[in-house]
Amino acid sequence: MNKSSTNEKNEKTGYCLPSAFSAKKMIRKFVTDWRLYILLFPAFSYMFVFHYIPIYGVIIAFKDFRTNLGIWDSEWAGLKHFIRFVSFPNFWLIIKNTVRISSYSLATFPCPVILALMINELTNLKFKKMVQMVTYAPHFLSTVVVCSMLLLFLNANSGVVNNIREAMGLERVEYILIAHYFEDIYVWSGVWQGIGWGTIIYLAALSNVSPELVEAASIDGATRLHIIRNINIPSILPIIVIMLILSCGGILSVGFEKVYLLQKPLNLSRSQVISTYVYNIGLVSGQFSYASAIGLFNTAVNVTILCIVNIVAKKVSEISIW
Repeated sequence: MNKSSTNEKNEKTGYCLPSAFSAKKMIRKFVTDWRLYILLFPAFSYMFVFHYIPIYGVIIAFKDFRTNLGIWDSEWAGLKHFIRFVSFPNFWLIIKNTVRISSYSLATFPCPVILALMINELTNLKFKKMVQMVTYAPHFLSTVVVCSMLLLFLNANSGVVNNIREAMGLERVEYILIAHYFEDIYVWSGVWQGIGWGTIIYLAALSNVSPELVEAASIDGATRLHIIRNINIPSILPIIVIMLILSCGGILSVGFEKVYLLQKPLNLSRSQVISTYVYNIGLVSGQFSYASAIGLFNTAVNVTILCIVNIVAKKVSEISIW
C-alpha cells in the first residue's frame, strides 16, 4: 500500500498514526526547554518513588503475606481480608466514626471562604496583613504541638477553659475523656489551625476580580454586601466547587496523627477511625495483608465518592475536575 492510500485511509477512519515529524518536534522541544524539565524532575521523581512504586505492594491485600516468603511467594487469599474487615464486629462503628468526623469537617468548608471575603473587604493594609499573619501562623505548628496545647487548655485541673468555667461558677469538665466532645475538639481545632492557610487560594482568586466591575457596581448604588454576593462570590465559585469536590474525595480519610494523639481509652467509642485501626492492625499487630486490604477498601470508597460528587457538580454547576 502506498503512502497516498495510507493517508486516505487515515482521513476516512479519523485516526492518524504519530509521524516522525511530530517525534522530531517533541525531541527538539525537549532539547530547547531542557532546563524546565530538570526543574520538574524532582517533583516527578518524588511522585514516582513515593506514590507509584508503592502501588505494587497493594497486591498483598489479596495474599496471606509472610515476610520470609516475600510478596510473590506468599499464598493467594483472594477477598479473604476484605470479607474479614466487613464482618468485623466493630466495622460499622469504625465507619460511622470516620464518616461522622469527616462530614463534620466538611461542614466547616465555608469558613475559609467567609474569612477570605472578610479579609478582602479590609481597606487598612497594615491591619489586613496583621490579620493574615495571625490566621496563617497556626498552620505552621506541628500536629503534636497543637494536640499538646489542646490537652493543656482542656485539662480538668489546670486548663484555661476549666479555669474560666470555674470563674463563671460552673463545674470543671474533663473534655478529652468525654466521648461526645471528641468531634468538636478535633474539628474546631482543625479549623483554627487551617482556616488562615485555606484562605490563600480564595484571596488569590479575589485579587483577579475586575476593579472596574466593582467600581461600576458602586456607582450604580450597589452596597458592599451586593458586591460580595453578585460579583466576588460568582468570581471564585469555580475554585470553591473544585475545592469542595476534592474535600469530598477524602470523606473516609481522617488524619491518623491528630486522632491518635487525642485518643484515650474512654473516648474510643467516638475516636476509633479507619486510620487508627489500620495502624493498630498493621504496625502494632503485624497483620500487613489485612491492613492493606482495609487501606485499599478506604481508597476505593474515596475514589467512588469523588467521581460521584464530580459528576453531580458538573451537572448542577457545569464545573468539575474533569
